[in-house]
Amino acid sequence: MNLNEQLIIAVDFDGTIVEDAYPNIGKPMLFAFETLKMLQNKGHRLILWTYRHGSKLDDAVNFCKEHGISFYAVNKSYPEEVFNHSSSRKIHADVFIDDRNIGGFPGWGEIYQMITNTKPQVEEKKKGFFKLFK
Repeated sequence: MNLNEQLIIAVDFDGTIVEDAYPNIGKPMLFAFETLKMLQNKGHRLILWTYRHGSKLDDAVNFCKEHGISFYAVNKSYPEEVFNHSSSRKIHADVFIDDRNIGGFPGWGEIYQMITNTKPQVEEKKKGFFKLFK
């Protein structure tokens, strides 16, 4: 993977961005939104690629927006794409992130490292008052 190029990254929702609770929305997966934001800040395009449709899809898109993520496209390769039965439903993406991968879901920290070949920057926590005296 050329780390200087902007990638198109397709991301599943249930079991990947949030814990799988379909048709409801589960709790966010640890570091999911933080990682997605860092990837967007590096210029990568994110596509939401999910089984959801209709109002359940709208719920997922709105949940992500509430957590600071707006997608380049949703269930399509680019925003203007119109589905017709003459083209494949497989979307064009450089990377697919899904909990159904062979080997399972590795976690968002490892995904970030695989895509960027770097470790995520983690803010150093301030020491508590009593820790100053140790």
